[in-house]
Amino acid sequence: MPTDESVTQPERTGALSEDAQRLHELGYAQELARSMSAFSNFAISFTIISVLSGCLTLYGFGMVTGGPAMITWGWPLVGVMTLFVGLAMAEVCSSYPTAGGLYYWAAKLAPSNGPAWSWFTGWFNFLGQVAVTAGIDFGAAFFLNALLDLQFGFSATPGHTILLFGIVLAAHGALNTFNVRLVSILGNVSVWWHILGVIVIVGALVIFPAKHQSASFVFTHFVNGTGWHSGLYVGLLGLLLAQYTFTGYDASAHMTEETHDAAKAGPRGIVMSILVSLVAGWTLLLGITFAIQNYDGALASSTGVPPAQIFIDALGTTGGKLLLLIAIGAQFFCGMSSVTANSRMIYAFSRDGALPGSQVWHRINKRTQTPTNAVWLAAGGAFVLGLPYLWNATAYAAVTSIAVIGLYIAYVLPVFLRLLQGDRFERGPWHLGRWSRPIGIIAVAWTLIITVLFMLPTASPVTGKNFNYTPVAVLVVFGFAAVWWLISARRWFTGPRVQGSVEELAAIEHELEF
Repeated sequence: MPTDESVTQPERTGALSEDAQRLHELGYAQELARSMSAFSNFAISFTIISVLSGCLTLYGFGMVTGGPAMITWGWPLVGVMTLFVGLAMAEVCSSYPTAGGLYYWAAKLAPSNGPAWSWFTGWFNFLGQVAVTAGIDFGAAFFLNALLDLQFGFSATPGHTILLFGIVLAAHGALNTFNVRLVSILGNVSVWWHILGVIVIVGALVIFPAKHQSASFVFTHFVNGTGWHSGLYVGLLGLLLAQYTFTGYDASAHMTEETHDAAKAGPRGIVMSILVSLVAGWTLLLGITFAIQNYDGALASSTGVPPAQIFIDALGTTGGKLLLLIAIGAQFFCGMSSVTANSRMIYAFSRDGALPGSQVWHRINKRTQTPTNAVWLAAGGAFVLGLPYLWNATAYAAVTSIAVIGLYIAYVLPVFLRLLQGDRFERGPWHLGRWSRPIGIIAVAWTLIITVLFMLPTASPVTGKNFNYTPVAVLVVFGFAAVWWLISARRWFTGPRVQGSVEELAAIEHELEF
């Protein structure tokens, strides 16, 4: 089978026609520019998972919730469980390659009351997408603030971090306002930035430090800096480092309307992004943990970013700054791709009238064929979610928990509905065969566990300064969606709206050309 690079123009035209035909069968016109290759589709999910973002930004959290033992062993455990979730999602993606992704799947798979399943799946997906964008760009702001503090004395205060957070989000909104080809190119660059970045960081931490921690320290040393007395509870909290990193791979599904051979490329993008991240992330975490010179000093760093202090202790100030630059670059790419995926979900959900002001968020920029308004809603919503950091010291952990819970509930609802369908499920060209049911059951069970776990308090005693506001944010969004559903939406929301007959879809596509 030819690679993306070797496909001839006639073959590309044929693939595009087949993709457009399948999209018509699902009820939608080809409004978005279908210009992404299979590699680009994988790249956007791999970039959003971003081991150089999630692993590093929550590394300090992991240092106090289980320490090296949980950092080291939590990653492969969570990675394998995430792979089960990703495999189950990929099978459904192959059947329904649309930008709506999860909420569209739920509507089609529900045995009864499909609009309600679709409505709540979409709202949880919206919450998770906004939160993961906030988490990524918040992490980038943390690391950028640390670098500016080291270089120019721009202290790492909550006000400075929020300022940088807003600037990073604005930059990502601006980039996504342009043509999707630019985002695709930067996404492809991001893959190699991440892979080479991990190699450079780990290589430097292996070669240059005067000493390294023992294998016993890295694989067995347990640290509890939370105030809780239960080691089991603290260790489970430490899984957030890995589970938050393994989010956002639904981007491959949301980008299927812009991807060639979407019914195969989308599922492969989901699965491969998880597998490559599993290997790269564990390598990175081991490299950093072996290189720790002063554990307590890293936690107390004036930069507010323990990995930054680990880099400096191991390599000196100049070397530490260079590694910080690599991490910041990766986090910038990651946030850019997150805004892209988030905006496509908002565009699709608004296309079906499910968000307040849907007519605004669904508009397509005819010049770039991108949902510009949805891009800025994604960036603005993420900024609002990060604002509590000004008065809540544990706000970042809460934002990452919200991302995990919102996304994974949305991930697993269609998987649960697919399990109920059994043999009635119409498989796409990419499927799991006889392994579909056991993989789906494991995916649902794991999601139930982490949904409860990451709503629990992370520090003791619980105060206003360390309160985990995750349950509040989740309940506010769920409550809003539920009330709106009961008093209004159940009368008019019928699930994903088809846009018309084949002739009407063709007319929509023709209008976009002019």
